[in-house]
Amino acid sequence: MLKIYVENLCGAPVSDYTLRLMKKTLRETVSEQYPDHKFELSLTLCDNEYIRAINAEYRGTDRPTDVLSFPMMDFDTPEVTVLLGDVIISYEKAVAQAEEYGHSVKRELCFLCCHSALHLLGYDHENDEERALMEAKQKEILERLGIKR
Repeated sequence: MLKIYVENLCGAPVSDYTLRLMKKTLRETVSEQYPDHKFELSLTLCDNEYIRAINAEYRGTDRPTDVLSFPMMDFDTPEVTVLLGDVIISYEKAVAQAEEYGHSVKRELCFLCCHSALHLLGYDHENDEERALMEAKQKEILERLGIKR
């Protein structure tokens, strides 16, 4: 079970359907790895300036990025609800990337949810092998949910 707290700070209306699909993507990604655990996570939609400030403070990179994940990493207590982590998505960046990649904003937001949830679960893309594994997992989950380019 995954409880998701959403905060929309981006100033743009995000449809209920898109938010439901984003939550479904997060749940699918987490439950595939930990079907019996109880987790909570926060999902924040923001603008480029907001995510730039967080990126500068926590990663030392003074520029906007599409998504940041802050894992809490407690996987040893399936019977207790624990905070899995925080996901922050720049809605502005997602819109720009959707246009650049030629797919919908909905698809880009769901991709970023899947990508960030995998980071919360310990996946990374620091080398080619890790990147290939993470990309394959993202593709598998999004295809299973019917979220296509």
